[in-house]
Amino acid sequence: MMERVAEAIARAYANSPFLAGLVDRNADLMPLIHAGDFDTALANALARDADTVGIALRKQRQGVALVTAIADLAGVWDLTRVTHILSDFADHALDQAIEAAIQERMPGAPNQGFAVIALGKHGGRELNYSSDIDPIFLFDPKTLPHREGEDVAEAAVRYGRRVIALLSALDGDGYVFRVDMRLRPSPEVSPIVLPVEAAIGYYESSALAWEQAAFIRARVSSGDRALGAYFMQAITPFIWRKSLDFGQLKNITAMTAQIRDHYAKGQKMGLGFDLKRGHGGIRECEFFAQAHQLIHGGRDPVLRVPDTRAALQALAAAGPISAQEAETLSSAYTDLRTFEHRLQMHSDRQTHEIPANRDTADAVARLHGLTDADALIAAIQPITARVAAIYDRMVDAGGSEGPRMADEGLPLEEQLTDLGYADPAAVMQRLARWRSGKIRAIRSESARDAFETVLPAIMAALAQAPDSDRAIARFDNMIEAMPSAINVFRLLEARPGLLQLVGDILSYAPTLADDLGRQSRYLDALIDTSAMHLPGDVAALQDAMQRRIGDADYQSTLDIVRDYVGEKRFALGVQLIEGRSDALDIARSYAHLAEASLQTLTAATVAEFEKAHGKIARSELIILALGRLGGEALTHASDLDLILLFNGDHLAESDGPRVLGATQYFNRLTQRVIAAMSVATASGALYEVDTRLRPSGADGLLCASVKSFAQYQRDDAWTWEHMALTRARVLFGSADARRAVAEIVWDVLNTPRDSVRLHTDIATMRKDMAAHKPPKGPLDVKLLPGGLVDMEFIIHALQLQTHAGIKPQLGPAIDALVVAGHLPAEFAKAFALMSRLLVMIRLIAPDCATPPEAAQLLIAHSLGFADWDGLMNAIRDYRRLVIAQWHSLFGPRDF
Repeated sequence: MMERVAEAIARAYANSPFLAGLVDRNADLMPLIHAGDFDTALANALARDADTVGIALRKQRQGVALVTAIADLAGVWDLTRVTHILSDFADHALDQAIEAAIQERMPGAPNQGFAVIALGKHGGRELNYSSDIDPIFLFDPKTLPHREGEDVAEAAVRYGRRVIALLSALDGDGYVFRVDMRLRPSPEVSPIVLPVEAAIGYYESSALAWEQAAFIRARVSSGDRALGAYFMQAITPFIWRKSLDFGQLKNITAMTAQIRDHYAKGQKMGLGFDLKRGHGGIRECEFFAQAHQLIHGGRDPVLRVPDTRAALQALAAAGPISAQEAETLSSAYTDLRTFEHRLQMHSDRQTHEIPANRDTADAVARLHGLTDADALIAAIQPITARVAAIYDRMVDAGGSEGPRMADEGLPLEEQLTDLGYADPAAVMQRLARWRSGKIRAIRSESARDAFETVLPAIMAALAQAPDSDRAIARFDNMIEAMPSAINVFRLLEARPGLLQLVGDILSYAPTLADDLGRQSRYLDALIDTSAMHLPGDVAALQDAMQRRIGDADYQSTLDIVRDYVGEKRFALGVQLIEGRSDALDIARSYAHLAEASLQTLTAATVAEFEKAHGKIARSELIILALGRLGGEALTHASDLDLILLFNGDHLAESDGPRVLGATQYFNRLTQRVIAAMSVATASGALYEVDTRLRPSGADGLLCASVKSFAQYQRDDAWTWEHMALTRARVLFGSADARRAVAEIVWDVLNTPRDSVRLHTDIATMRKDMAAHKPPKGPLDVKLLPGGLVDMEFIIHALQLQTHAGIKPQLGPAIDALVVAGHLPAEFAKAFALMSRLLVMIRLIAPDCATPPEAAQLLIAHSLGFADWDGLMNAIRDYRRLVIAQWHSLFGPRDF
């Protein structure tokens, strides 16, 4: 071995200016290298230290490069050992750079919240001798150290820039690694460090075919390993799709064609030939393995290996490729990568081309132990010919394969029967219509291709849906309503797990199915890992909205909030039918979502209005919520009951370019606020706003002064208006303004009352309501005798009469009335069950008719009952209890 080492050193010194320089600058390592003790030499190189991390890493890199090159040239280390050492050093360098970047800005801070995902050869531990690294930088906003008052995203970018500078800046000691960030999502517009959830969302919804292929070789390399592992686990369905078939080869073929066209000058064997991108080159070995991994890896986890040669061996063992193909390509890959390293060792350049300059090409050949460039070309040519032959066969075969419904040897009707369809003939008619070109959403060629790709999985999922007949009918309605469905089909292809959710939506929730038909993008919201969690409190929702809004203009803000609310409201509906959260928690989240959007859009509308009209000194808009919004218990499609007020001098004027008196000012502003909340834009509708509970109703001003509101409530309001006031909450205004209005409400509600008149008024109102607004159906637990409206009237009567339990949320109000002895404990259980049922019925059976059996079971199980009859019996018992309570308070119920 000593002779081989000496000969390798001589070749390196004579034929590589870069290696000759390393030999001269690393005299401390040369005795160990001459002795063939490469492991100790490598350890010594990695142990080098310096005053700064950047200098230390550069000196380490010099030593690693020298030791690795001589061990490689001497044949002591094989290609696997060489690429592993180079890749592991990249991991080490990134770790050191990340820690240094954090400590420079935050001394003593934990090294957390910043992760590196290695792609390409670095990801597969196959790094080139002089390669760039292609990382993706991720951060966790919750754990990344940052300075007080500093935006965490800006801190992450600063860390990322510093890491890149530490590795790639060129000085007297060279560089560590060139860092190429172009493989991150949307590199032309995205920051160099991405929030982990945003990155997950991108790869699960918007990534391209080549990005899926790139992630076959992705791994967590450095930084916060736990954060990186979370990311990789989350995007596993994006990388390994069980629904993929040979149609995916079309994407690989297209990428290959683009590469060959772009590098046409490197296709001809000879000087200038590109070992990586040329026909039969390294890239085709890699693509061959990756294409088969994409096709089969979703179903066979054994094939999910990042190393190219290991992947070829696994594919041969599993059967998708032959043992001969695996051996030929693996051997070729080893040889071509070895030649590639010689090219790069010459001058430490990331090159893959045989030098066009013959003298340089001769030097590269001699570095490898060959006589000249002609001998080098002669060695490479048969290798690439064998690779090209295998790769071309794959490409030719891949273009003819298409998606399959099931067993393509069976007639379509039998395939549908095997999937479980009770009436396959009817399903065939729908399929024929979908493929007829008459449906707008599937009319374009790209939409048809996307549809056909995912159709087998769609048909299988709909067949297994809880109510397959209803599901397929609603799927038909859904795609009929879509202007374009291509993104939906691509998403369903990327996330086959969503198909089960779609089947449930179409089976159980006509409201959500209709939402999807109008806004197919709502399906995108489900790919976020947080989609099945409750969205947080009002403040958290406002923060999320503001982050999306950024510096957008007013009109864009309206669309952004509509998009956000629509996505979250849809996800909450899915949570409900999937049983992920309690219905009362869903109702509270619906209310928080509405409140956050109201506050966000009102603030934006006020700011926009002030541009034209200025402000009115010591005056402001105040918004009071009533009804379900005030009580924090909205359903999926609830209206918002609002009273809008202003304080200050009603004779004052604004100070802007277009002067308005206070009353006119706030009434115009109020109209804008209502429009912001209710008028549909390109992003859809938001909420219906009901202002009929304002002072004097439809005859009163849209926005009244606080003073007139107080006077009206004390002197002129009807009993039903005070009942409504029991659920009032101030949602917008300064702290002082909120407190002042809340005090008015409290004083009004605590005014002594004549019990007889109070009970008579309430009973009369309920009778009138029953006459004008009867129950819609057998499940209308709101309006049925003994239902929620009767319960609310009972609660409000007791609140106004006893002044106990005056809380806008009805659940806590009932609890207080029970404690005070005004209601039986079972009343609270009755209210909770009927409230939960109402939330579900609004989504699953909005017509209040008895739903199909599958939906009955869903509702019953969600509410803790074994079957539908048990639930209905409980509802009947509780209604009797409520009617008995009504009788005890108001007398016989004669309506």
